[in-house]
Formats: sequence, structure tokens, C-alpha cells
Amino acid sequence: MQTVTVSEQGQVIIHLEIKRLGINPGSQLNFILEGSDLRIEVMPDIQPTHPDDGYGLLVCKQPGERHLADFDAAF
Repeated sequence: MQTVTVSEQGQVIIHLEIKRLGINPGSQLNFILEGSDLRIEVMPDIQPTHPDDGYGLLVCKQPGERHLADFDAAF
């Protein structure tokens, strides 16, 4: 366990051993209050995506043209 001091601006210095858990500039931390304890979780980095990035992920294996009438109603 390491002890750090909070600055007047509410900032702390995170030591290198802790940063190796995946904390980088811009990382988001989730603060969770559990009774009188504080737990900090490193949120996973999520790379921004664009809808076009998903093009081709779903492939129809049936040959030929498909029509709306070919699908079963969901409800």
C-alpha cells in the first residue's frame, strides 16, 4: 500500500508501480465508495469507432437476393 498526498487542486501523483496497471494520460478511473473504504478501478480503454468499421462483419451465407418476406417476424 502506498500513501499519497492530495494537492490543493485535488490532484494526486500516481506512482509508477500503480501506473503499470494500465493507467495512462486520459485514462478514466472509477471511484467506488464501499462503506468507509474507497476502491478505484481502471476503466478499460475503448477506442472510438465508426459505423463503417463494422462493414462485412455479418455475412449472409444464402446465395441470391433476399426479401423482407423471407424473414420471420420478431413478435
